[in-house]
Parts: sequence; C-alpha cells; structure tokens
Amino acid sequence: MPKTKKKPNTEDLHLRQNLLYLLSGGGAHAKFDDIIKGLPPDLRGAKPANFPHSPWMLLEHLRIAQWDILEFSRNPKHKSPDWPSGYWPQSDTSPTHTAWTNSIQQFRRDLKTMQSLVDNPNTDLFAKIPWGDGQTILREALLLADHNAYHLAQLVDVRRLLGAWK
Repeated sequence: MPKTKKKPNTEDLHLRQNLLYLLSGGGAHAKFDDIIKGLPPDLRGAKPANFPHSPWMLLEHLRIAQWDILEFSRNPKHKSPDWPSGYWPQSDTSPTHTAWTNSIQQFRRDLKTMQSLVDNPNTDLFAKIPWGDGQTILREALLLADHNAYHLAQLVDVRRLLGAWK
C-alpha cells in the first residue's frame, strides 16, 4: 500500500470528494444501479445487430476490470488476468440468474472498497504504488471511473438497441 499522510488539507478533502462523486457516477454519468435495474432476464445475453457485446458481457467486463484495478491498487501480490481473454466472459449470456446477481453484488462491493480507499485520509493519493511502474491511487481511481463510465454508456446503448431503456 502506498505511504500514508497524517492530516489532509482542504484541497486534499476537496479532491477526495470530487473523486468519490466521479466514482459514484456523479454529474452527467448514469449510475450503475439505474442502468442495470429492470433489465429483463431474456435480454441479458442478447447482442443487438452490429454490436459486439451483450449486457452480460459488459457487466462481467466491468466487474473483472474494476476488480483488477482495485486489487492492483492495494495488493502487491495481485496478478492481472491475461489480456484480453481474462477480462471478458466466455459466453454472451449469464450461466444462471445467480451468476448475474453475484456479478452485480461484486461490482458494488469492489466499487465501495475503492471509494473507501480514496476516502481514507491515510491513503496518499499522489504516492507511487510501490509495486507499479508509476501508478498512483489517484491515477487508478481516475482510470476506474473512466473505464466504468465508458462501458456503462455501452450498456445503456445495448439496452436502447434492445428496446429496454426508458
């Protein structure tokens, strides 16, 4: 874990608040729970014409990538999955309703854990992660927010193309 700070200043607190807002889907971003809510089970594995991913594929990719970013940020022994095969599910559709639900729950847990890491005043957002090659918690949190926003927007697009978005 990167070195710690003792007393955060006003700018540090403001930065953390803004990062937390971004990670939670603040501003113009749609929130994860709003996007995932109400998707009919029969559409979870559906791929619209000329679109490469199903909702299941996007959900699992979001979960796996977020987990990888989180674990890299806090665990010096973490090994990332192979790229790209380790970041995408093998199937277009969720194997079970339980797998779908578990993926959603794990995504929420890992996001909350990253938010806690960012919110912790003992986390030095600017310190280089010792096991990385220049990454910081700030950079990883921004990467996570950016990656999630990109693929959540794709999930909205898939729902629109499948006729399952408001």
